[in-house]
Amino acid sequence: MNTLSGKTLFITGASRGIGRAIALRAARDGANIAIASKSAVPNPKLPGTIHSVAAEVEAAGGKALPLQCDIREEDEVRAAVAATVDTFGGIDILINNASAIWLRGTLDTPMKRYDLMQQVNSRGSFLCAQACLPYLQQAPNPHILSLAPPLNLDPKWWAPHTAYTLAKMGMSFVTLGLAAEFGPQGIAVNALWPRTVIATDAINMIPGVQAAQCRKPEIVADAAHLVLLRQADGFHGHFLIDDDVLFAAGVTDFDQYAVQPGQRLLPDLFLSDSQLPKHLR
Repeated sequence: MNTLSGKTLFITGASRGIGRAIALRAARDGANIAIASKSAVPNPKLPGTIHSVAAEVEAAGGKALPLQCDIREEDEVRAAVAATVDTFGGIDILINNASAIWLRGTLDTPMKRYDLMQQVNSRGSFLCAQACLPYLQQAPNPHILSLAPPLNLDPKWWAPHTAYTLAKMGMSFVTLGLAAEFGPQGIAVNALWPRTVIATDAINMIPGVQAAQCRKPEIVADAAHLVLLRQADGFHGHFLIDDDVLFAAGVTDFDQYAVQPGQRLLPDLFLSDSQLPKHLR
């Protein structure tokens, strides 16, 4: 398969950042995009809404369904999935992109923040998968792709922000379990993570990070596109890195993805030294 034309993607957190980029890349193929996000009205601090992205998807050649949906709420998720199926006839791909971040230590983490991250990251991914799976089981080439890191129990990633690491690794463990459960049924369940920090609004949560040290969301979108084109049967349980996926497909010009080519790039969280090229260690 070399196109997502006619495929239906349910993408969480698609009103901005990586989710938006994945939606627009699939839209160029002529895919149907369910844009599931809380952002329905403009926010001066966080640009992008389900409606603005829907307009971009349509302009790019896809079909869009904007869905205001808080993935912490079971009823909202199941209603959004039902609306997607009613509109497009099924679901071929689930992208678990929505995520909450708070990079602080234990004493600086309010329980409200802790609960938010657990509810959005691991629980939200599990809930969206549970709601979509009955339709994915009927799809000809079904994929679940979560924006989650390779499993890493190195204490250096836990000590500075235990709550966030637990929530993010929760997404990875959900991926691991779903892959083992549904991979043998022919559903591709995998995770994708960026090699470097990506220039999204989330970088405002990381002290000292400048956009010039980051790559653009399009690198993750292009990698996700390649993953979703793969034959689903027999392809599960992988924790993929964006530029590895692209390099394997023949991409060698990564400057195109840099916010400022020539700047030293910052490696993303949760990657061990063995997963980083020498210039990023």
